[in-house]
Amino acid sequence: PNIDPVDRIAVEELVRVAELQVAAATDLPVTRGGALTSEVGNRGQWADRTIDDYKPLFETLSGSMASGFAPPDDLPSDDPMAAMMAGLGQMMGPMMLGMTTGSMVGHLARRALGGHDLPVPRPVGSPVLVLLRNVDEFGVEWSLDRDDLRLWVCLHEVAHHAVLGVPHVRDRLTDLLHRHAGAFESDPEALEQRLGGFDLAAGPEGLADLQATLGDPDAILGAVRSPAQEAIQPELTALVATVTGYIDHVMDGIGTNLIGSYSMITEALRRRRVEADQSDRFVERILGLELDRDQYDRGSTFAAGIVERAGEDGLQRLFSDPDHLPTPTEVDAPGLWLARIDLPE
Repeated sequence: PNIDPVDRIAVEELVRVAELQVAAATDLPVTRGGALTSEVGNRGQWADRTIDDYKPLFETLSGSMASGFAPPDDLPSDDPMAAMMAGLGQMMGPMMLGMTTGSMVGHLARRALGGHDLPVPRPVGSPVLVLLRNVDEFGVEWSLDRDDLRLWVCLHEVAHHAVLGVPHVRDRLTDLLHRHAGAFESDPEALEQRLGGFDLAAGPEGLADLQATLGDPDAILGAVRSPAQEAIQPELTALVATVTGYIDHVMDGIGTNLIGSYSMITEALRRRRVEADQSDRFVERILGLELDRDQYDRGSTFAAGIVERAGEDGLQRLFSDPDHLPTPTEVDAPGLWLARIDLPE
C-alpha cells in the first residue's frame, strides 16, 4: 500500500532534523549541488528506485557472470554434458540479468529500511530513501518506540548520504565494486563437477535439483569467483569497514543525546545486520561485500583507535583528502594511518 501522507510528512521532517545533526557532527556537506530531498515509499517504489540506481553495477555484474557459464572448449560435441552446457550458456545471460535485477532487488525490498542497508553509492543528487513499511514492522516486532526508530533510520541514511557523497570516497568505492562485478570468470571444471551429477531425464525432480544448486551461493560463487576478485577483496573490505565504522561512531555521538531509546534500537538493528540469512549473504557476496560481525567490529575499532590517539579532530581528517583513505593494513592499525598522514609532503 502507498504511504499515508501524514506519515510521509512526519518522516520528511525527521530527515531535516537528521540533516542538521549529521552536518554539525561530521563537517561534511550532506548535499552537493542542491537541497536534500527524501523519498518515503513502499516496497515497490523502493525496488524501482534501486533498480535504476544500481543499473550500471548490475549490467557489469550480469555480463561478467554470464560469461562464466560458457561451455568448456574441450567437451566432445556428442557429450550430453556439452549439450547441456551449451544450452545453459545461451540462456545464462538473460537469466543472470533477471536474477540480479529481479530476485536480488526484490529480496532487498522485503528487508531494507532505507537506501543504504548495503553501503553502495547511489547517483549524485539521489533522495534519502526510507522504506517505511519495513521500518514500522521491525519496530513492532522488536517493541521499539516508533518515532525513535524512524529518527534512527533517518540519521543512518543521512550519514551514509554524506559520507558516500564525498567525491573521492564515492569514486573509489564505485570503482572497486565495478571491478569486482566485472571480474567473474569461468571455471568449467568446477561448474561441470557441480552440475554433472544431475539426471535431467528424471523430469521435474532432476530440474528441481538443478534449480536448487544454481540457487546455492556457494555453488555459483565457487564456480565463477576469480583470483582477480580475491585480490580486490581486501581493499574493498577495508574501505567498507572504514565507512561503516565512521558512521557507527557518528551515530553513537548524535543518537545518545537525541534519541531516548537509542541504545535499545542500536542493539536491535546492529544485531539484525549481522544475523543475515543465506539469501542476504548471497546478495552481499555477489557484490563483493563482507558485512559480517567481524568486519563491522573492525571498522568500529579503527574509528575508536583514531579518536583515542588523535581525538575527534583526527577522525574528521579521514575523508578530507583522497590520500587519507586507509590501506587494509592501516584499518587494523590506526596508529600507522595517523603516522602516515602526518608525514611531511
